[in-house]
Amino acid sequence: MIDTKKKYTAVSNMRDLIRDNVMLLPAISRFDIAFGFGDATITQICDSNAVDVTTFLCVCNLLSGYGYDQSDISLKSLMSYLKRAHSSFLDVELPKIRYHLIDAINYTDSNEVALLLINFFDDYVVEVRKHMEYENEVIFRYVNKLLQGKVDEDFNITHYSTNHSDTVTKLNELKDIFIYHYKQKDNARLSGVLLDIIILERDMLSHFDVESKLFIPAVEDLERKLRSTMPNVSDEESVKDENTMMVDVLTEREKEIISEIAKGKLNKEIADNLCISVHTVATHRRNISAKLDIHSTAGLTIFAIINHLVDVNEVKPI
Repeated sequence: MIDTKKKYTAVSNMRDLIRDNVMLLPAISRFDIAFGFGDATITQICDSNAVDVTTFLCVCNLLSGYGYDQSDISLKSLMSYLKRAHSSFLDVELPKIRYHLIDAINYTDSNEVALLLINFFDDYVVEVRKHMEYENEVIFRYVNKLLQGKVDEDFNITHYSTNHSDTVTKLNELKDIFIYHYKQKDNARLSGVLLDIIILERDMLSHFDVESKLFIPAVEDLERKLRSTMPNVSDEESVKDENTMMVDVLTEREKEIISEIAKGKLNKEIADNLCISVHTVATHRRNISAKLDIHSTAGLTIFAIINHLVDVNEVKPI
């Protein structure tokens, strides 16, 4: 059996790993490892499935709360894992929950509350899909170029936010609405789908841990190594002014929010334009103000103009 005071190793038995933490089953499938592995060791299973054993162990130890060594993980293997996780969320888990949610509540055209709840869930799915498709199409493409030795001077991984609190918060809100406010008897099916939502919430938190604690640091390390081999530039070219450095701390979403603010849009209009919730817009605005130490609309508008986040002709008069 696994000694829980230690960690999984290459010679650990895969069966014992599952017995120790059954919640690792999704992680195993996302490494595209076939089940039916009998009593084989982790090394034997990874080798037979062409999976980098160091990356597999790092992910599994992290998800189980054990110590892990990320120094030699394979970014290529980790990206494949993350892409399959995205597919699992978008193509399997979320559609399944929606189907069972409709089946569990009195979902008819005359039940306005049920319609609003399904719309709430659908809005949440739109946000998750946009977030994960951005990772698939932009972030992973960027990292693949890094793996080929190509450095993009106009982008680095710090432009990508690892703060996923909004994504999990909205799912938790939906669950709480049902538990504390939605009055319906005969709740066997509803309790089943709520349990699915709770499991999905935990699964997403684990997924975001892999991104923030393994993926991002590994990409940052690769960036540093590649940039250290680039020719030196003059001090004048290498030193960014204060405003540019402040822009670098903003995520792409936060830049979009500032641009919308400068155009005179209200939170509801921003939410509609960006297909996110008003709550998410408000959270972004708080984060932006905290990062920039700018708390007025006028100040954010001036910042947006100075840093070319918005064309001055689009700006609503201050």
